[in-house]
Amino acid sequence: MNAPASLDQLMIPVHLDGSCGRNRASSRSQLTAADDRSAVLAWLARYLDSPATFANYRKEVERFLLWCVLQRGAALSDLTHEDLLLYHRFLENPQPAEHWVMGPGQKPARNSPRWRPFAGPLGPSSLRQALSILNAMFSWLVRAGYLAGNPLALSRRKHRQAAPRVSRFLPDEHWDLVKAAVEAMPASTERERLRASRCRWLFSLLYIGGLRVSEICAARMGGFFSRCGVDGRTRWWLEIAGKGNKPRLVPATGELMTELVRYRNALALSSLPLEGDETPLVMTLIAPIKPIARSAIHELVKEVMRAAAAALRSRGSGFQAAAAHLEDASTHWIRHTAASHLSEKADLKVVRDNLGHANISTTSIYLHADDDARHDATVAAHRLRWRTP
Repeated sequence: MNAPASLDQLMIPVHLDGSCGRNRASSRSQLTAADDRSAVLAWLARYLDSPATFANYRKEVERFLLWCVLQRGAALSDLTHEDLLLYHRFLENPQPAEHWVMGPGQKPARNSPRWRPFAGPLGPSSLRQALSILNAMFSWLVRAGYLAGNPLALSRRKHRQAAPRVSRFLPDEHWDLVKAAVEAMPASTERERLRASRCRWLFSLLYIGGLRVSEICAARMGGFFSRCGVDGRTRWWLEIAGKGNKPRLVPATGELMTELVRYRNALALSSLPLEGDETPLVMTLIAPIKPIARSAIHELVKEVMRAAAAALRSRGSGFQAAAAHLEDASTHWIRHTAASHLSEKADLKVVRDNLGHANISTTSIYLHADDDARHDATVAAHRLRWRTP
């Protein structure tokens, strides 16, 4: 079997491209796509305005198409319900591993011959998500008139009780351990100093700003601006493109602005950005200047969570479960943590607008006044409180 290639490089033989698939709809299709990959790309294109969703969906359909061609030897539009059961088992243990799974610690580019579609077997939650994405894709292809039926529609749906909210955010005592782990990062060399400074700035954005990873990667320093409120006071804001490319104003509290100045000074930049500054909100450590990658953010957060968990575990056997909870924490947990902590002290409308759960406008004087009240509530109630100045 040939090594897998990414979706944009995969060469699909004509007899496996689905142009004559047994599950192709007999009625007129609403797509111009004549083969499976083109149809899948048409479905993916609907999510181009949401980079995080697009990347996640592409990953799953890429794995699936590769399995169809390289492992099952069947076109996507030839698959039956039984084929999908085989794919379910494959996701639990992708074999042969040398063809499907990347080596430990490897992060090759998608165009590298060492690239593989899996980091390892999928756990229960990842497996559910993968099949849910494929089910959505199949359902859309049926509605579009490309496929006659959805082979996943016959799958047995297991009732899954929703996880309690407490499982996805950190209580105050655990959050304090996370902050301590960030502040304890080594800074004896120039690279360590820059890395520690970047980590502190990243956690400040994730917590004070409640930003999503995709928002951090896309934002630029020029998004910071000051505005005189209707009460004559000047406030700082960060304008970002949120989920679905919707604009959002995030209150840049005095604490967040202090951390911005701290980070920029560490990079030998001016203390405050100018309008139109295209410097990434969080940067790589090496030249040329470019935004930190999503994977690098997740790895940095997991490193901090492991350090915080180790500190908790060192207190004794009674803290093992809590330490394991900390180790499970992902980047998005910080956003949930920020929302949970803020909601205890501020109106829920403040939380909703800060996190971008509703559209906001920046043109109306009335909404400006409403924004100013939200800014004041955030400043009064929401602080990270780094221990070092």
